[in-house]
Amino acid sequence: MLRSLWSGLTSMRTAIILLLLLAVAAVPGSLFPQRSSDPNGVTQYFDKNPDVAPMFDSWGMFDVYTSWWFSAIYLLLFISLIGCIVPRTVKHARAIRDKPPRTPVRLGRFDDYETIRLDERWRADAPQIIERAQQLLKQRRYRVERYDRESSWSVSAERGYLRETGNLVFHAAMLGIIVAVGVFSGFNWHGQRVLVEGQTYVNGLVSYSSFTPGRFFTPDQIPPFSLRLNDLDVTYETENPNAVGIATDYTANVTVTHPDGNTHEDTVRVNHPLRAEGIDTYLLANGYAPTVTVRDAQGREVFRDHVVFIPQDQNLTSTGVIKVPDGLDKQVGLLGFFYPTAHRLDSGALTSSNQSLNDPVLTLNVYAGDLGLDAGVPTSVYQLDTEHLTQLAGRGTDVPAIELRPGETAELPNGMGTISMDEAVPRYASFDVHRDYTRTPVAIFAGLMIAGLLVALLVPRRRLWVKVTERGEDGLLIEIAGLARGEDPQLQRAVAGLTSAITSELLSWKESSGSPEPSTNLEP
Repeated sequence: MLRSLWSGLTSMRTAIILLLLLAVAAVPGSLFPQRSSDPNGVTQYFDKNPDVAPMFDSWGMFDVYTSWWFSAIYLLLFISLIGCIVPRTVKHARAIRDKPPRTPVRLGRFDDYETIRLDERWRADAPQIIERAQQLLKQRRYRVERYDRESSWSVSAERGYLRETGNLVFHAAMLGIIVAVGVFSGFNWHGQRVLVEGQTYVNGLVSYSSFTPGRFFTPDQIPPFSLRLNDLDVTYETENPNAVGIATDYTANVTVTHPDGNTHEDTVRVNHPLRAEGIDTYLLANGYAPTVTVRDAQGREVFRDHVVFIPQDQNLTSTGVIKVPDGLDKQVGLLGFFYPTAHRLDSGALTSSNQSLNDPVLTLNVYAGDLGLDAGVPTSVYQLDTEHLTQLAGRGTDVPAIELRPGETAELPNGMGTISMDEAVPRYASFDVHRDYTRTPVAIFAGLMIAGLLVALLVPRRRLWVKVTERGEDGLLIEIAGLARGEDPQLQRAVAGLTSAITSELLSWKESSGSPEPSTNLEP
């Protein structure tokens, strides 16, 4: 039973099925945000889908590539490929060292078969004819071997072992990709950082909003450099009336400062990362980060910062959170909604009708109580846990939500102080800084896979035989036959070409030595 299971697991059919399963299993990784690459997206998914998100999380949909079921397929494919490749490589190595097989007794059984008939005056030339046929086959890059018997001379030839070599290279390179991803990915790391226009970050562990290291990561793998977001340019659609105001391109203009002090200007665009000091910086997302200032009842500033608002739709209707743990009578949390171009619906609710800052409005629901920051448990800056908070203003209360436009100031409930928004509303960009050690080995193995596949598809595997037999008073019979290993549409042409070449050689002998002209029968 174990031998049967092993044979089934290491068959090529099983390897192909597992490869297809691996491709299918990777699909959820593109449908669901992954904690390893988009933790903010996971947070948003839980906010929008609180009922089904925990179920998907239990299935590993947010950690697809480290889930047990993906790893199981990965490891089974790894074992299957090893079980396929090693025995086939040993068998192939032996076949290369072996001589071409002996000439079959009845060549006429093959579909690709031709003959040349010579009268008895050619009988003495039989060894020379087979010798010349052997030379012709060598010129065509066949491996040849002579097999002579009484009253018959033959040469066996074969070529196309490169086909199996390419096949093995293809599968070995596939295995190499799996090993490279499995081993070198342990040294990979990536981190996310949000920068508001004008801000700079220095590459280091403490600079990242979130950081995901590989299992073999060490801090000295992070190269020192700094990146400053000068501004974020956005190109909008202006011609299509059905998509006016929709962004068509984002360009982050940055300044990079290297360890030696040299600086250079560069850009980061979607699918066009910045490469500096061996790492890639990708532009993930962007939005608005209005500058909000909170003052207490005496006018003292207790909070001032750029508040990142996360877009919720294509017009950048965005949500953000402000937490003021100190300076006021109570800890205050504000749940904000930012509308770049505010538009009031018939229901009275606000939405944004355009991504541009045509009529920006910030609304804030106010909560007071325990923000949960004193317990020492990390909390997300993009979420506000209202379980231990009392709502003071906004929907569901008698006090309307605070509504601010750039440059305006509003009173906080219960005389706690004031809140204001600066006149200028900067944009922010979210960057993913990624160091990928798998790129080079995967590129090498991918190239080997393509090369091996091309060789396996284009190089035919075939055997040819030439046999000269004495037929008494009927003279000599030259038989040419071929057999393909697999599909070979050129086999018949190869047999016909060899027959024609032998005939030409015989004709040239006739002209030079006066030998009789051969009588040929080229019908299969």
